[in-house]
Amino acid sequence: MADVVVDPEVPPDDAQLLRESRLVLLKMRQGWAPESRRAISSAQYRIIAAFGSVALFGVMAGSGLVGRGLGLLMLVLLGIPMMIVLFVRNDLPDDDQEEHEREVYEQLRWYEGRYVLTDDLDEASGRLLARAQRAIAAVTESRVNAEGLLDDVRNAVMLPAQEWEIARLLAKLSALRTKHRETVSKGLTPEVEAVAEPLARALDSSEAAVLARVEALERYASNVADAERAYQAHHQIEELRGRLHQYEELVAETGADGFAVPELERLAQDADRLEQALRRSVTSAHEAFRYLDP
Repeated sequence: MADVVVDPEVPPDDAQLLRESRLVLLKMRQGWAPESRRAISSAQYRIIAAFGSVALFGVMAGSGLVGRGLGLLMLVLLGIPMMIVLFVRNDLPDDDQEEHEREVYEQLRWYEGRYVLTDDLDEASGRLLARAQRAIAAVTESRVNAEGLLDDVRNAVMLPAQEWEIARLLAKLSALRTKHRETVSKGLTPEVEAVAEPLARALDSSEAAVLARVEALERYASNVADAERAYQAHHQIEELRGRLHQYEELVAETGADGFAVPELERLAQDADRLEQALRRSVTSAHEAFRYLDP
């Protein structure tokens, strides 16, 4: 199951980044924001401090022209590699991670409310979302969809929209249900109980409405699975049918006509029946899809 469900209207590149950034999104949910950008990193600061100390020691330790010359030589010999580390190499692991998280934060902080983390869902909601995602995957990964026997264009638009809507509603339901349970667990007076009970029923009815959406997806996936089986069987029969003349030739040469001819005739009849079953299955899938169309 995908850890992050994204509003289909989010631009594709940003949507992909959202899906790949679960840990950063969790930190953002907890109130994290990166520190303001520093002019130099802590590692670079330590290098500068060490470099300055060595250079100062070299200059002060020398006496006269020769001593100052040695100090300057130390400055050059030690300074060049340090400058390379300081200005050319800026790929220390801690700094890389911090910079990556900063970039993710800057891009994704505008999308609050446009994604749902599975961590946002309570257990019951997580199970419902998983069912919806399995049904969607069964449709989109089917050969009948890839071959265009279904309405693959509408599937590509409608199914992500259904997944997002289900995830969005389940996130709201989970949050409200968690707060409701926390309040109820503290004990209620009879007066508050009278108010809390219909609110609990409202939560249950909302869950039932989302469940109906999920079950509609599952019915569609079931019809697609029927079409998939008929499609596979149809193609297998067609492969056998394409070699029918070879079977007939072999039967004629071996004198086994009386035994094999009925089987060969049945093969042709099965091919016709399977073709009709495939058409019926695809039609049923289209009918099931109509229930998902808002």
